[in-house]
Amino acid sequence: MLTDASKPLYEVKANLFKGLAHPARIRVLEILSGAEEVSVAGLLTETGLEASNLSQHLGVLRRFLLVTAERRGSLVYYRLAHPEVAELLRVARSLLAAVLQDNRDRLEVADSLPALTELPR
Repeated sequence: MLTDASKPLYEVKANLFKGLAHPARIRVLEILSGAEEVSVAGLLTETGLEASNLSQHLGVLRRFLLVTAERRGSLVYYRLAHPEVAELLRVARSLLAAVLQDNRDRLEVADSLPALTELPR
């Protein structure tokens, strides 16, 4: 998916963003960004997802090379495959905050405009 050298870089990037395109996967990555590693049990607790649903999302994140897994006995631990993933999440949060602030500013300007009167019919 991300390793096809015959595809243009923008297509590979788009595939990366497809791997990120679910709120549950973003939440998992945020949890992993705040820790060196987290067990599947910990991810289940933190996300509130059903085990089968979490497993599917973790599979997607593994396929897109965003996380790695390590089995120790009966437990599986996940971590970010690259620290840049945490940075990407931080940048996305900052961008979102800026966009929301811009929208808030526009709403305040719109609210300060004089009221429109209805035209007679």
